[in-house]
Amino acid sequence: MVSVISDICQERGHQTVAYSSGAKALENLSAQAPQLVITDLRMDKVGGLDILRECRDILPGTPVILITAFKTVETALEAMKLGAYDYITKPFKVDELQLTIQRALDNQSLVRENQNLRQIVKEKYRFENIIGTSGKMQEIYNLIAKVADTDSTILIQGESGTGKELVARALHFNSNRQHQSFVAINCSALPENLLESELFGHKKGSFTGAVADKAGLFEEAELGTIFLDEVNSMPQPLQTKLLRVLQERQIRRVGDNKTIPINVRVLAATNEVLGEKIKGGNFREDLYYRLAVIPLEMPSLRERPDDIPLLVNHFLQKNANQTSTEIKKIDPKAVEMLSAYRWPGNVRELENAVERACALCDNGLILTTDLPPQVVRHANAPVVEHTGTLPVGQTLDEYTREVEKAYIEETIKFNAGSREKAAKMLGISMATLYRKLDLKKPATKK
Repeated sequence: MVSVISDICQERGHQTVAYSSGAKALENLSAQAPQLVITDLRMDKVGGLDILRECRDILPGTPVILITAFKTVETALEAMKLGAYDYITKPFKVDELQLTIQRALDNQSLVRENQNLRQIVKEKYRFENIIGTSGKMQEIYNLIAKVADTDSTILIQGESGTGKELVARALHFNSNRQHQSFVAINCSALPENLLESELFGHKKGSFTGAVADKAGLFEEAELGTIFLDEVNSMPQPLQTKLLRVLQERQIRRVGDNKTIPINVRVLAATNEVLGEKIKGGNFREDLYYRLAVIPLEMPSLRERPDDIPLLVNHFLQKNANQTSTEIKKIDPKAVEMLSAYRWPGNVRELENAVERACALCDNGLILTTDLPPQVVRHANAPVVEHTGTLPVGQTLDEYTREVEKAYIEETIKFNAGSREKAAKMLGISMATLYRKLDLKKPATKK
């Protein structure tokens, strides 16, 4: 039997090591480290279950196929519970054995590929990969390192584009839940009824279109992490249901009267100041405190301009990897221009600007002319200097209007008297420019 199975495997191009003694096989199991083990279930002294147990201990990723007589099928089923990949009853067909072997090897390849992908993702989302050496970013690193491997609910606050989801993924992939699912949902992307169904699932027939039972994202994230992005946009009725989930650690599908216990870590993010929404009655204060067990504040890019050159180099490397090209060089003046800009879209806007520059530049060198227009306009905008004593005694509105008017007039001079160009540089409409200068807008020609 050993010779027959060995020949069948070799005909399919597999290398085999054959043993007619279970004891001898155990002696060499660790040294051989096979990709697959095929063993009879019943043998003298050392049987198939002994080999299965040893494989589980020293080669946990190696599938084991058991060959058994019809009388011992029940034992083979028990072996499946112990971790055997499959069993075949004697007498077997050659095709059946070959198919089972191939399935076992394919499954093992998928498992290893999945493990490799998880390792790659973990490397990608190591918190050290969140770029920045500024003091504010060092605080973020320290906090992530302390709380990643806990089950605490964390609220990540910050403007759009500051990297809140990147931090959420870093928290997950550096926690003891890293081998389980990370499920993310943008709470502003769906209307209330669909968002409720997505989060908590629904029962068949609970609403029009519910043609079958559906598990929600909380169930999909079981033993892992769920990330509620833009939780600030969640409708109030759903805020109440989310609060109950956080308190009771169980969910109820739409249209169902049964509860389902969950073991999920919750991370949430907001791009608005929730304190203002709470004052306005648009966000539950008790939900805020449930979400913000540990609050984490992401700084805007304008708060850490020293990190911009580091980020630029990171995005140049990333672009080269994605396009399989050499890393583009960048003129120091272009870096200065990027560092001086205010970046209302934060890190995401900077990444887009670098990607754009990589596509437009010639000869692998990024110049100031390759940067986005708004960055160039900001760098070339005139600086209005105040001289003399500030006019104390005016209201703040009066003073602001005077300074604003002077700045607009200087911008018009800078553009050789062109109000159209000045308005474009200032990022305002012509109507706004005329209003702020207390001028009448020219009549439109008919």
